[in-house]
Amino acid sequence: MTKKAVAVVSGGMDSTVLVYQLRDEGYDVTMLSVDYGQKHRVELDHARRTASKFGLEHHIADLRGITQLISKSSLTSDQDVPDGHYAEDNMKQTVVPNRNSIMMNVAIGFAITIGAEVVATAIHSGDHFIYPDCRPEFVETLNALAVTANEGFLPNNFHVYAPYVHIPKDAIAEIGDRLGVQWEDTWSCYKGGEKHCGSCGTCYERREAFTLAGVEDPTEYLAEPEYADPR
Repeated sequence: MTKKAVAVVSGGMDSTVLVYQLRDEGYDVTMLSVDYGQKHRVELDHARRTASKFGLEHHIADLRGITQLISKSSLTSDQDVPDGHYAEDNMKQTVVPNRNSIMMNVAIGFAITIGAEVVATAIHSGDHFIYPDCRPEFVETLNALAVTANEGFLPNNFHVYAPYVHIPKDAIAEIGDRLGVQWEDTWSCYKGGEKHCGSCGTCYERREAFTLAGVEDPTEYLAEPEYADPR
């Protein structure tokens, strides 16, 4: 019997690798992206590319109605997206209150509706510095909440699957390289221009991941991220 999974896919490196991995693991994948009014909505176009490549069902949940309610973040307000390394303190400006919880709960409801036993997310250990909803405790709590909130309605063996929660982004780049991910189909920059800016935290993180993984970075940056391989 085919296993069904809902993959929460932003269009970034990590969630795109997740789609490739789920397919490699034998899952029937349905992609779910979320439009929450983010400045970098161009990422959704990149998610569409991956869905089209594999002929996958792809839904975009339109949550722009709540943008003003979660507009404290520089991703959803008039604040400038900060420059600098992704682990610097100013990156806290990019935290969207309760973002992953909102998106994952929508995905859980969708998964139950279509009978999928897995909701997959690509959160990883490199996000633990700044984002509390990317930590192992969040996944554990989310699993417990899903079971409690949907008792009697869950598919057998239902669970939230977060295969990267204990590994860094460069390890995800290595997985993606092995699986043949088309990196041109992915988007990271929080500023959401026509090209990656090269100066925001997510551009630094992207460049760093490729460098540490020893994987060629095909990304065209407006400004080359100032990252030197420490090895």
